[in-house]
Amino acid sequence: MINYWVVGAMWGGHNDQYEKFIRRGYWFLGWDDEDQPAQASLRDQIKPGDRIAIKKMLGQGSQEIAIRALGIVKEMDKDDDRVYVDWIVTGLDREVPSHGAYKSIHGPYTEDDPWIQQVFSI
Repeated sequence: MINYWVVGAMWGGHNDQYEKFIRRGYWFLGWDDEDQPAQASLRDQIKPGDRIAIKKMLGQGSQEIAIRALGIVKEMDKDDDRVYVDWIVTGLDREVPSHGAYKSIHGPYTEDDPWIQQVFSI
């Protein structure tokens, strides 16, 4: 079964990793596993074939997030916890309801989730 994930690219609220992630073809959780064990546990559930979207928060109090890129997971490297991604659509700036997606990683979702249909629509 294919799962859907919504992830961030901003580290520490000001260090945007988006361009690096796209250019190098991966996504990486910007926290140490010990600091954010729940987030690391979610990351470890990602598998090849899953869909992944990079989101960006639109400022304090905003009820929306911007979807920046959509991709398909190629590989999960357990040695360095990097998620390698074939970024299919990049350069997006499409706003969708936040659905509470303010952490680094959210999921897994299924394709029949109405919010995920909004996030992954092209």
